[in-house]
Amino acid sequence: MDTPALFDPNALTAHRSRVVGDDALFLHKFAASEVSERLKDVNRTFTDAVFVGWQGRLWAKEVVIFPRFIPDADVLDLEPESCDLIVHCMGLHWANDPVGQLIQMRRALRPDGLMIAVMFAGETLNELRQSLTQAEAEVVGGISPRVAPMAELRGLGALLQRADFGLPVADIEPLRVAYETPWHLMRELRAMGEGNALTDRAKTFARRQIFVRMAEIYTRDYCEDGRMMATFELAFLTGWAPSETQQKPLRPGSATTRLADFLGATEMGEDGEKA
Repeated sequence: MDTPALFDPNALTAHRSRVVGDDALFLHKFAASEVSERLKDVNRTFTDAVFVGWQGRLWAKEVVIFPRFIPDADVLDLEPESCDLIVHCMGLHWANDPVGQLIQMRRALRPDGLMIAVMFAGETLNELRQSLTQAEAEVVGGISPRVAPMAELRGLGALLQRADFGLPVADIEPLRVAYETPWHLMRELRAMGEGNALTDRAKTFARRQIFVRMAEIYTRDYCEDGRMMATFELAFLTGWAPSETQQKPLRPGSATTRLADFLGATEMGEDGEKA
């Protein structure tokens, strides 16, 4: 039996189609700038790059590279070993099969090719999620999914390993953004194309009292200096297609220098005596 899809691709497409201009896409620009800096540290020239995602062209302007652009569909338009760089532009958190997309990108890389994926994760929109959950429980006595679940950093590192990437690294860049009111935050989320696209979302209009109560709770619990604080955490996933030229981890027990000697410290045994 097929597993029900967590996200509704038609709803996601509809949300993105309503975005006008890039004034609200500051998180995309921030993430693209971070990717640009990381590529500078790699110090390599890429000749066959692909950017995955609906805002790939905006990212290319920030990264200053000339890639091929493809949508973040379930099946990516990638040929085996056709790329030396793939950047997934902040859409993997909407993937129904993120492991599948990572595997597809891994197979599309040539040996020693690089993949960087950026996605929302961790505590992103935790304040809004908590406020909506409490408000709906108080007003109607139950809850419905309104904010997408976010992956944890440890789990994202495991996804890279499952997809067979070499030298996998997953790290988080936290951002706290101030808004005048919770309504301003929700409007900006819609302007980003990040509205609720959960398959199990309520298909009818929610009662206005839920959002009025949500705003009261948000203002009470997450107001700092008169501004509403919202957390965004961007996960950066980096992995390489395995190659014989890459650095390999040492075999356990093969070290020739003790850590204590390297640190200039005295190593103590279990009995408290010097080792």
